[in-house]
Amino acid sequence: MIAVDTNLLVYAHREDSPFHARAYAAIESLAVDPAPWAIPWPCLHEFYAIVTHPRIYAPPTPIDLALEQIDAWLESPSLVLLGESELHWPELRALIAQGRISGPQAHDARIAALCLQHGVKKLWTADRDFGRFPRLNCFNPLIDDSANA
Repeated sequence: MIAVDTNLLVYAHREDSPFHARAYAAIESLAVDPAPWAIPWPCLHEFYAIVTHPRIYAPPTPIDLALEQIDAWLESPSLVLLGESELHWPELRALIAQGRISGPQAHDARIAALCLQHGVKKLWTADRDFGRFPRLNCFNPLIDDSANA
């Protein structure tokens, strides 16, 4: 199963992003495919916080449009939402300890832990910081590079 990180959700949504077309096509390919794909719940929360934030985007995405975008992704019949279970803390704790994670890096560790806990085979992200988690296979679909596949 492929999971999608926040940055791709933002780029796919924001038409003013230079990565919009590629990110939109990448997510659309997952959404229409019958194979399961995933979004970690924290990525949906972060997506909403970013696109509606007036200091990040001028103008920010109107609340109604941001909510409609999330609803549209949730309509994909093959989407799996990744959330915490009783297995989450041991996985997260191990990633934090092994990677010596602190501060804001804890958010990425949370996403990595959710992906590993739910058996995600690949996280699609443009964030190189996930390289701190060698057990998580990452792929940037915005780069046209066969070495990235």
